[in-house]
Amino acid sequence: MTDYTGIARLLSDRPTDAVSLDWLKKAHDAQLTLCTALEEIADSLPTNINRQKCIYAAKSLIPLINGIHRYEEEALFPMLETRGPDDRELADSIARLKFEHVEDECFAEELTDTLNRLGSGDGTVNAEAAGYMLRGFFESIRRHIAFEQQFMLRGAGHAS
Repeated sequence: MTDYTGIARLLSDRPTDAVSLDWLKKAHDAQLTLCTALEEIADSLPTNINRQKCIYAAKSLIPLINGIHRYEEEALFPMLETRGPDDRELADSIARLKFEHVEDECFAEELTDTLNRLGSGDGTVNAEAAGYMLRGFFESIRRHIAFEQQFMLRGAGHAS
């Protein structure tokens, strides 16, 4: 699993003056690695929970998701909009992704709480609900990344 310091380093190295599709690819890879960890946590429920992995994921989740979303909204999307100012499909896709960002960020906050509770050994966590929540989140993130790589990044001149 990508360690928290690696995520912090990735976010601190975020380009501020230009769009870096290489940076975004690394960020997507970090998200996908986190999704794999979340899937492992979901698979471990209810009896084989790796508490350290839960705490690690909880600590990484919000900074990673929010950091990547800010980059996309402040750098990538505006660059794409200037390349296709009259492209309705592009505008609709960007609007869709921005909406998904809001949903993902709200979901990440709830999931972080659940992961912290699992990591602290809180026996009142409903394992079935936690598993459902984890799977819903990582599946949504994987779909979001696949869409970005297939359509958005190709439009920015970068084959996935």
